Amino acid sequence: MATTYILYSKSIDRFYIGSCNSLEERLSQHHDDKYSSGFTHRAKDWEVYFQINNLSYGQARSIESHIKNMKSRTYIKNLIKYSEIVEKLKLRYK
Repeated sequence: MATTYILYSKSIDRFYIGSCNSLEERLSQHHDDKYSSGFTHRAKDWEVYFQINNLSYGQARSIESHIKNMKSRTYIKNLIKYSEIVEKLKLRYK
């Protein structure tokens, strides 16, 4: 099952939104600079801020895209604050 995840770096005060089939493996890639020209190369202190698990891969990618299109720190914070937003996203992108 796939996951949509949000990472946060305190040092650059930025979020990174992604999706993958194996969050543990993907986090390792972020921390090991597997993609040296990627966005997460900017910092070394990325931590999981939020995650939505047990999604199909297509659903995870669609939710990732939706969150990115919102372009809002407030929206990202509200994902944690209001669990009904996550449930609506799961239904919308089923």
